[in-house]
Amino acid sequence: MEEKKLDLNSIIGFVLIFGILIWIFYQNQPSEKEIAAEKAKKELVAKQEAQAKADKTKTAIAPTAAATPGDTVQLAQLQKTLGGFAYSAALPSAKESFTTIENEKIKLKIANKGGYIVEATLKEFKKFEKNSGQLVELIKDNNSNLNIQLQTIDNRTLNSKDLYFEPTLEKIGADQVLSMRLKAGANEFLEYKYILKPNDYLVGFDIRSQGLNKVLNSSKPLDLQWDLKTYRNEKSISYENRYAEIYYEHEDGKINYAGLGKHEEETVEKVSFIAYKQHFFTSILVTDKPFATSKLESINLVNDEKIDTVFTKQFKANVPLAFSNGEIDYKMQWYFGPADYKVLKSYDKNFQKIIPLGWGIFGWINRLIFIPLFGFLSSTIGLSLGIAIIIFTIIIKLAMSPITYKSFLSQAKMKVLRPEITELGEKFKKDPMKKQQETMKLYNKAGVNPMAGCIPALIQLPFMYASFQFFPSAFELRQKGFLWADDLSSFDAVAKLPFNIPMYGDHISLFPILAAIAIFFYMKMTSGDQQMAAPQQEGMPDMAKMMKIMIYVSPLMMLIFFNSYGAGLSLYNFISNLITIGIMFVIKNYIVDSDKIHAQIQENKLREPKKPSKFQQRLQDVMEQQEAAKKTQNKKK
Repeated sequence: MEEKKLDLNSIIGFVLIFGILIWIFYQNQPSEKEIAAEKAKKELVAKQEAQAKADKTKTAIAPTAAATPGDTVQLAQLQKTLGGFAYSAALPSAKESFTTIENEKIKLKIANKGGYIVEATLKEFKKFEKNSGQLVELIKDNNSNLNIQLQTIDNRTLNSKDLYFEPTLEKIGADQVLSMRLKAGANEFLEYKYILKPNDYLVGFDIRSQGLNKVLNSSKPLDLQWDLKTYRNEKSISYENRYAEIYYEHEDGKINYAGLGKHEEETVEKVSFIAYKQHFFTSILVTDKPFATSKLESINLVNDEKIDTVFTKQFKANVPLAFSNGEIDYKMQWYFGPADYKVLKSYDKNFQKIIPLGWGIFGWINRLIFIPLFGFLSSTIGLSLGIAIIIFTIIIKLAMSPITYKSFLSQAKMKVLRPEITELGEKFKKDPMKKQQETMKLYNKAGVNPMAGCIPALIQLPFMYASFQFFPSAFELRQKGFLWADDLSSFDAVAKLPFNIPMYGDHISLFPILAAIAIFFYMKMTSGDQQMAAPQQEGMPDMAKMMKIMIYVSPLMMLIFFNSYGAGLSLYNFISNLITIGIMFVIKNYIVDSDKIHAQIQENKLREPKKPSKFQQRLQDVMEQQEAAKKTQNKKK
């Protein structure tokens, strides 16, 4: 077989083919421009991928300031319905995206659509199911919205909540600053600016416009609408709902509220802040320029507490944003946080006045005595809140023990005089006026003031009423347990009933039972002395019978009405009555001596009668005038 050899022609053919291939590769090599273009394309793709990743992780996007919509057809279609604001709708930020800002206390999520807060979470507090770990969320799942009605010069009415804002997040020092702009052009926009400082519940919120005088009708103010459906956060929805209401500051410092009815409406002027207060939390919008007029509305959402268990109230506010030189410019702030008196007061904006501490003297007692004293016991000493309530009650009762002593001393004096008063009653049975005159003379001669027993009791009443205001408002008690009570700010149920008792509820609370028992024995102990001290007066109600009725009515009222109140208030009343019983026992058995009082009264009778007081003298003069008029009338007959 002949061996194949590589001839010259084959070699030449291979060389030519190789040369042609090299020439083809050389001709198809990209130019420098093409290489640069390819590199730019890759960089653009990388940026787009980074942008998509940022959207997924809900971080802020910062597009270029002069971004211009590229799709002119799309822009033209949007302009038919949105006018100048079609510009914003055609930007890359016109999509369902969110920006989150947070510090140590609160976490806020702001939507591109509408530019407002769609989630507000308090990071330090949990809902009433303590073990669930669910944080208190004042805003979530579309329970709130913020909207500005935009009246354009071409007679369109647009709602800002339906339009897309462009977000830009930056850090200035330690502050997070989020700008949300609704654009009508590259440099024409409506801006919401959120400023969040470290470790703070207060959020800066500025609203301003730039270059919109050719887009918006500035002849009348824009309407700002703020709505909030308040979530239930506490164990008893009815108890929480009782303290959920709209408060507002108006006319340079006056604080008022919209009411607690089923549907309340108010129109007020010069409002500087609006507070949507829940029981222990609140959302407040405060402005540096008071709103000229504000329309406020509150709707009760709890018609049946067995069914309506999610929301308590629907709050609405409509306020005007006035133009200045064709633009809007308002410096405002949001507060999302606890309705804690000390925290609210620390902002020096009158926020603390939304805490219902009572009017007049009741509010003064709470602000000057109860809050500082209880705050010292619960925080400085570091006691259990239940022990703090007990020590707090002991201090209050001991401080008032001199008043209690005077009350019992007066009763003891009246008790000693009772036989002589009864004798006067028999002697002047047919002449009530004369009997009153002689009785007053006896009081004056013996040096006894019949009103002395009433005045101490009246002094104690403001403290009692102040406690009814203080304990339901004491934020410190929230979710703090003591003995069988797991939350001193709510009822301490020890048994669940299979049915509901009208006015009482479907559970049995133990502290109100103990308080009712203490009240019963307190009234039982005092009723005998009061009956002995105060003889029956002709024409007056029988006090003995009334006291017998009150012995049973008062504990029953405590049992019924306090069953759904906070355990802290019932504990206070239980300890308070227990201490009063102890003080009474000591005074009656070891301090007040009836024999000494009797001897002192007899000694007083031998002295020259004390000059009557102005009140006693006027009362005596009136009696004498009536007696003279009666005699004159009898002579005419």
